[in-house]
Amino acid sequence: MSAGPTETVAVVVVTYNRADLLRGMLAGLAALDRAPDAVYVVDNASTDHTAQVLGESTLAGLVVVRSADNLGGAGGFHLGLKRAYDDGHDVMWLMDDDVVPAPDCLTRLLEADGSCLIAVREDRAGALVEKAALRFDLRNPLAIRPKTASVDSTYASREAMPATVEVENVAFEGFLVRREVIDRIGLPDASFFIFYDDVDFAIRARRAGFAIRAVRDAVLVRQLDFDQQHDLAGWKGYYMYRNLFVVHFRYGENPLVRLKPALIALVVVLLSPLRGGRAEAANVTRALRDGWRMRARPAR
Repeated sequence: MSAGPTETVAVVVVTYNRADLLRGMLAGLAALDRAPDAVYVVDNASTDHTAQVLGESTLAGLVVVRSADNLGGAGGFHLGLKRAYDDGHDVMWLMDDDVVPAPDCLTRLLEADGSCLIAVREDRAGALVEKAALRFDLRNPLAIRPKTASVDSTYASREAMPATVEVENVAFEGFLVRREVIDRIGLPDASFFIFYDDVDFAIRARRAGFAIRAVRDAVLVRQLDFDQQHDLAGWKGYYMYRNLFVVHFRYGENPLVRLKPALIALVVVLLSPLRGGRAEAANVTRALRDGWRMRARPAR
C-alpha cells in the first residue's frame, strides 16, 4: 500500500542528552520535500540543552512530549508512537536523534508499497551501513548470532541493491509503519528499555503477515559510528544480552533455540577470565535470569 492523498504522516523522534545531534536532525526534517503533518519529539528527561533546542525550533507540527524519567529508546518509542496513534495519524515514521533524512527520503518511502518500510542508512561518507537483517535465524540452534545476513553485508553499495529488499528485522531509525500494523500487533514493548525492541516489533509484524521492505532510494544519513556492540561488560551489555535472550525465549522456533541463551551465558562465564572479566559474567547471568522473567509475549 502506497500513501493515499489524505493520509497523515507523523514523525516520532526519541532523544536523550544529544541536543546538538537533535538540532541537525530537526533541520533535516524541516528540509523534507514532503513535510510531515506532525513531529512528536519524546525528550527522555534530558539534562543538557535539549529543551533549549526544542524551544527554539520553528519546525511545523512540532509536538514536544517530555518524560519525567528516562524511559530508554523502547519506552520513548512506545510513548511517542502511542501519542501519534491516539491522535489519529495514518502513517508513523520512527527516528533516532542521530540520523538526518535526505530531502526526498519520506517521499520515496511513501511511493513504495507496504505497511512496514525502512529507509536505507549510509554514513556521512556515503558508504552503505544498513544493518537490517535479510535473515534473522531463530530456527538453527547453531546460529550463535541470529542475524546471518544484513543489507550492508549483502550489497556492496546502494546502487547494487534492487529497488526494494525484504528484510526480517529493523532499527527504529527510519522505520515507517502504517496504522493497520499497530491495530493488529500493538505498540513496541517498553520493557526492553534499549536494544531489540525494534527486533521484537519486527518479528511480531512479520508473524502477523506484514512484510518489511527496505527502500533503496530512501536515504538516511547516520551521524555516528556503530560501536556499542563492544560494550558487553558495561551497563549496555546487560541490556544487549537480556533482550537478545528475550527474543530467543519468545520466538525461538524449537526447544534448542529457546535453550540457546543458557548455553551462551555458560560460555561467557567460562571464558570470562580471558575476556570481559567479572563484569561481563555478571551481566550475562543477570540477563539470563531477567530475560526468562520477560519471556511472555506482549498480549497485543
